[in-house]
Amino acid sequence: MRAKGINYDTGFFPGGESSRTDFTREAVQQEMRVIANDLNCTAVRITGGDPDRLAIAAKAAADAGLEIWYAPFPCELTADEMLTLFTRCAKDAEQIRADGSEVVFVAGCEVSLFAKGFIPGDDVYGRISALASGDPQVYAQMADVPARTSEFLAKASSAVRAEFHGPVTYAAGPWEDVDWTPFDIVAVDAYRDADNAKGYREGLRRRFTHGKPVAVTEFGCCAYKGAADRGAMGWAIVDRDANPPRLKGEFVRDEQEQVRYLEELLEIFEAEGVDSAFWFTFAGFDLPHDASDPAHDLDMASYGVVKIVPDEPWRPKAAFTALAAAYATQPTP
Repeated sequence: MRAKGINYDTGFFPGGESSRTDFTREAVQQEMRVIANDLNCTAVRITGGDPDRLAIAAKAAADAGLEIWYAPFPCELTADEMLTLFTRCAKDAEQIRADGSEVVFVAGCEVSLFAKGFIPGDDVYGRISALASGDPQVYAQMADVPARTSEFLAKASSAVRAEFHGPVTYAAGPWEDVDWTPFDIVAVDAYRDADNAKGYREGLRRRFTHGKPVAVTEFGCCAYKGAADRGAMGWAIVDRDANPPRLKGEFVRDEQEQVRYLEELLEIFEAEGVDSAFWFTFAGFDLPHDASDPAHDLDMASYGVVKIVPDEPWRPKAAFTALAAAYATQPTP
């Protein structure tokens, strides 16, 4: 692969709640050095809903010598609000690019799910339920979602290109059949799970029919037995309404679940000619590890290669070592 990457969350707001409360320039700078030097990444996809945080993280990534995929991640915003955010972020990304860094602008992520006005639902969790409902009446309401999503993305690409002069892409959900004409790179969040495992390679191959480089903007699984079969929904084992939050049922911690998933998918990406891939994610900052009580070990529901622990920034998980080794040995074109 050309770009060997990882996702890095600066804080986004599903359902209006931040995924990262603690954020300092010094911590971000250190973590970007870890991503470049210890994880052997050549690229980082920086996501979040706060443009100031995105700019801070992008500057730290540039200083670490990483290729930057500048990825504002709007949640619960309208189309007009997203365009305003993208325009602001495109200006910041262009400054980083003009200063000499390699930068790709990612104009949103799964907007039909995370934004308002496409799939029915009061917030992203309601929209996830609608998407998974199997209800024909709900699906009938979504018949025009692909066309409206593509229409919005064409506007988003134009707004971004007015300010940013590098390559532009979009992180599509696998259900989003979007028009890739306005973009330079075809990108998809490509989680493998029990439902799509048999057709996973074929689904990936279809992304190459547009004649453009193909990127996997997210792939990963959580750290418990059976998490690989849940793929992108592995996080949903947390009861966030409990005080404090706890896991919904009994789960067995298994960091090797992440390792197996990582190694298997990287082998597929290399064989299929994927240009760039980004493990999801560096850390689940809002999902702390509790070694004393499995019911409250929220890190089991984290896709991170590090675990958040009390009184220290974090500790590497087995996937940290596996990712570093894989990226060190995988050839770069």
